[in-house]
Amino acid sequence: MSDPLILAIPSKGRLQENAEAFFARAGLEIRKTGGSRTYMGTIEGVPGVEIAFLSASEISRQLATGAVHLGVTGEDLLRENIPDAEAKVHILAPLGFGFANVVVAVPQSWIDVATMEDLNDVAMGRTAKTGDRMRVATKYVNLTREFFEARGLADYRIVESQGATEGAPASGSAELIVDITTSGATLAANALKVLDDGTILKSEANLVASLNAPWGAEARAALGTMLTRIAADLRGRNLREVRSGLVGQKLIDAACGKFGCTIFASDDGVSTLHVPEANLYALVDWLRENGAGPVSVTRPDYVFEVTNPLYDGLSSKLGWPS
Repeated sequence: MSDPLILAIPSKGRLQENAEAFFARAGLEIRKTGGSRTYMGTIEGVPGVEIAFLSASEISRQLATGAVHLGVTGEDLLRENIPDAEAKVHILAPLGFGFANVVVAVPQSWIDVATMEDLNDVAMGRTAKTGDRMRVATKYVNLTREFFEARGLADYRIVESQGATEGAPASGSAELIVDITTSGATLAANALKVLDDGTILKSEANLVASLNAPWGAEARAALGTMLTRIAADLRGRNLREVRSGLVGQKLIDAACGKFGCTIFASDDGVSTLHVPEANLYALVDWLRENGAGPVSVTRPDYVFEVTNPLYDGLSSKLGWPS
C-alpha cells in the first residue's frame, strides 16, 4: 500500500517563493501538477513525495494532527496553534527567511510605560480606578496568555483581532496590542512602541516534521532522500573549505581544536580543512602565523557527511531502528 510523504509549503507570497527557493538549492525542485493554480505538486526526481500548498497557519494545524509529514511554517504559528508543541512536532531546521518577532506594543504616548512591570502597574491601577480591565488586541491569544501569566500580569482581557491589529488602540477597541513585527515601521506609523522586555518570541520559517504522521516505508525513504540533500546544502552554506600547504599533523590537530574545523583531506603536503564561516579569518591568520602557506579558501556547494543529523534527530525522537 502506497504511503507517500506529504510536504506542506505556503500557498502564496514571499513565503512560498522563499520555500521553493530553499528546496531548489538543495536539488529538490517543486513542480505543481495541473497548472499554476493547483494546490498539489511533486518534487522532481524524488518519488514518494506529494506537495500540498496551504496557508502557513493551516500547515501548523495539519502538522499537529499528522495530516502532513513535513511543513514549512513559522515558529510563532507552531507555538500559538499547537498546545504542547514539543510532543507533536519536531523542528528540523530554521530556514533563514520569514523573520518576525511577536511583541507587546503600547501607545507611544505612554511615556512612563517601558517594561512589563510598568504595564502591570498601569493595568492594576486601571482596574482599581474604573473596574475595567485593560484590553489587549491580538491574534496570538495563547502566546499572550502564557507570556503575561509568566510575568504576573492578570488585570487584562483579550480582544481577538480580526483585522489590522496595529490599528486597535487608535480605533479605541483596545489599549495595547500583541502582534508580529519585522522592522517596527508599521508599529511606529501607528504611534506604537515595543516594550523593552516585550518580545515574546523571535520567529522565522522552519522545516518541521510531524510526530503524529503515519511514517510508513515509502514516506521514510523519501524523507531520507530529502534530508540528505537538505543537510548537505545547509552544511555547505555554513562552512568554508581551507587548503593549506606545508602543514604538519600537529599543527592541523591544534587548528581543529582551536577553531572547530575538521580535516577533510591531508596528502601530498596539502591539508584541506572545513571550518565554520565565523572562524574562517581567525584560522587563516593563525595558520599563516605558524608558517603554513599558501592558503586558499573556497565555498563548498554541498557537504555530504557520513551521518545525517536532521534525519537522526527525528529518528531518535520517533524511536525508529538505526
